[in-house]
Amino acid sequence: MDIKILIAEDESIFRELVSDIVKKEGYMPVEARDGKEAIDIFFSSNDIDIVILDVMMPIYDGWEVLKEIREHSDVPIIMLTALGDEKNEVFGLKEGADDYISKPFSYEIFVARLNTIVRKLKKERIDEIIVGKIKIYPVRHKVIVNDLEVELNRKEYSLLNYFVTNNNRVLTREQILDKVWGYDFDGDIRTIDTHIKTLRSKLLTYGNYIKTIRGSGYMFEVQNHEDN
Repeated sequence: MDIKILIAEDESIFRELVSDIVKKEGYMPVEARDGKEAIDIFFSSNDIDIVILDVMMPIYDGWEVLKEIREHSDVPIIMLTALGDEKNEVFGLKEGADDYISKPFSYEIFVARLNTIVRKLKKERIDEIIVGKIKIYPVRHKVIVNDLEVELNRKEYSLLNYFVTNNNRVLTREQILDKVWGYDFDGDIRTIDTHIKTLRSKLLTYGNYIKTIRGSGYMFEVQNHEDN
């Protein structure tokens, strides 16, 4: 299985060094020279497995790129920075980074941490959820509908995942709100209906898997003849 790694680093010498390490480990590097290029490559590729982000980059810095990617994907992200203090490390992890490595770093430590993430990625990728004509790849939040990849935002993905894991069960709006939005959500409960309408549309004709149960809520149900 090929592993494609996006390396976003504005210093060409360091970017090439990381790229060479990635190649030696048998992975496929893709280079970005600044934050904007990193975002453009990530969202136009749809097959980036791991992102390595330098914090100090022009146009958009690493924190901005991290935030943008995290709004749409849970792809593993390693932050690289010369700011080797605890405050920045804690900030990065809280913002959704999977690991944080200070420059300059030991070759052995970098490789060990990278391979740890790759092993976890490969293990999780083995898991594939298939229900009717929908395939879900949990580690990448990737959804395939009748062999066509569909783009779901994080909330839509969480909603679909909750439905699928509770297949054939009636779920009340309160249950959905608590699980997907969180118990402390203080917005309008009708936001659920809006998101479900959008999710149904993105699932194409298979949006009809999501049934409206009058007076109760919703149920995800697949007809027996569509199970394979």
